[in-house]
Amino acid sequence: MERASEGRVCDVLVVGSGAGGLATAITAKKHGLSVIVIEKEAVFGGTTAFSGGVLWIPGNRHGKTNNPADTREAARRYVAAETGNWFQPQAVDAFLDAGPRMLDWFETETVVKFVPTLYPDYHPTMDGGVDVGRSVLAAPFDTSALGPDLKRLRPPLSTITFMGMMFNSSNADIKHFFNATKSLTSFAYVLKRLVAHAGEVVRHGRGVQVTSGNALAARLAKSCLDLGIPILTETPAMHLVKVDGRVIGVDVGGRSPGRITARLGVVLACGGYAHDLARRAEAYAHVKAGSGHFSPVPQAITGDGIRLGEEAGAVFNAEYPQPAAWMPVSRVPGKGVFPHLLDRYKPGMIAVLSNGRRFTNESESYHDVGAAMVASGEASAWLICDHSTIRKYGLGHAKPAPMPLRLWLRTGYLKKGRTLGELARVCGIDPKGLDDTVSTYNRGAREGRDEAFRRGETAFNRYLADPDHKPNPAVAPVEQGPFYAVRMEMGDLGTFDGLKTTVPGEVLDRHGAVIPGLFAVGNDRASIMGGNYPGAGITLGPAMTFGWITGRHLAGIAQEAGRKTANREKAS
Repeated sequence: MERASEGRVCDVLVVGSGAGGLATAITAKKHGLSVIVIEKEAVFGGTTAFSGGVLWIPGNRHGKTNNPADTREAARRYVAAETGNWFQPQAVDAFLDAGPRMLDWFETETVVKFVPTLYPDYHPTMDGGVDVGRSVLAAPFDTSALGPDLKRLRPPLSTITFMGMMFNSSNADIKHFFNATKSLTSFAYVLKRLVAHAGEVVRHGRGVQVTSGNALAARLAKSCLDLGIPILTETPAMHLVKVDGRVIGVDVGGRSPGRITARLGVVLACGGYAHDLARRAEAYAHVKAGSGHFSPVPQAITGDGIRLGEEAGAVFNAEYPQPAAWMPVSRVPGKGVFPHLLDRYKPGMIAVLSNGRRFTNESESYHDVGAAMVASGEASAWLICDHSTIRKYGLGHAKPAPMPLRLWLRTGYLKKGRTLGELARVCGIDPKGLDDTVSTYNRGAREGRDEAFRRGETAFNRYLADPDHKPNPAVAPVEQGPFYAVRMEMGDLGTFDGLKTTVPGEVLDRHGAVIPGLFAVGNDRASIMGGNYPGAGITLGPAMTFGWITGRHLAGIAQEAGRKTANREKAS
């Protein structure tokens, strides 16, 4: 295990080990700079390792295969429409120009690889939106390639694995597991996966065939380690060191306290402030109103980068109407927080408030559903389905057949009623409101229509639904008792508010001037999406793109300094 020692010197010091920070580190190192990465936890990977591993990169070469007609101009119109008054033309132009080049560069220069997805934009009917082609996914990875550093890779979020195994959200693996009791082919596939996974656990202590964000974090870390970039875990940044107004390093704590000097710059990449309780109490309207908030991101994401920046005179930008990427979650006894990434989209699922009324299209994005929960004034909702639906798709952390439901019923995580009225009483929902809602919904749902919210009418609504369910893959009635419910509450996938920066990532002070030697990437930098969530991967796409831009900018600073030194020596 690598730890910091007194008096280490480098060109670039990256504080944090998520996608933005590691992308910066790799880029700077590849351009000839010496780089050190520090991480306060015993594991690296940040929130990236918990994520879906999707990047939104309009114009990427993978997407062009599926949608050759897409254009940069359409993507710019889409971002402008999505961000409204918070549109940042210079930053957005830089992102659209650099994103495809960044992707190609990483795939050429490192072990970071991507595969295309069929994800639509989250609002494909908006001006410039598309049905496919802008989101890519980290390719699966065998993490045994990390060798002894495998133990330092953050494991995936346990509530979204099955016996420790990982699946992409749209992967055919999931369909095989759903069909294991109905199809011999699926049963054989599942058995093969289980046997292989058991062998991995015996050999390595964990599954090593990973997907999603765990694959991205592992690929980025492997690229760093291959380049000789030390990732110093258990090395928290305590304070920035400034001399004559310039940030020149960091005092670190942990097992080997000391000072690390950075000749060119310190890059803040600590992942935002999802677990900074005081800051989110100020920023989150539902928390101000007294509702709970249960973020599934790592507990160590406590706003360290933003705090360090503010100590150096930086400005925390807290102006977005939605300060975070909302995620409806449920609290699983003894397990943690479960993000409702897939179940809401399935036919036969509806979400209601305590009055028993639906309040949104359940098949919109997690961010949109979360925003609707906040707007409802309750910041919570009940996700409800009937017996045939839960046995086919599961509900929250409760898995579909043949997995039993008894455990989750005993713990109270899963609520059950023989009738809708009984379910309503168990959950504290207004019985008449629920009965009226389901009756009205079912009238259209039997014909595949959602008359209240037009669910299933966009490509995104249908994407994570059930393509085998006709006529509408996202809509089915709720009518075969017994009935089940899980309580969804507010969580997030990360924060949008962050430090104000220039396009290359230079951190700005309260007067709009650059703080020399200080940079920010990832969620420590204010999002270019203006508090909205236009598509799958709008956090990781900009994080890696601006990390690449910042790394190249730092290399440019070094080159310019070298030219000036050479000119001085020549003149003398």
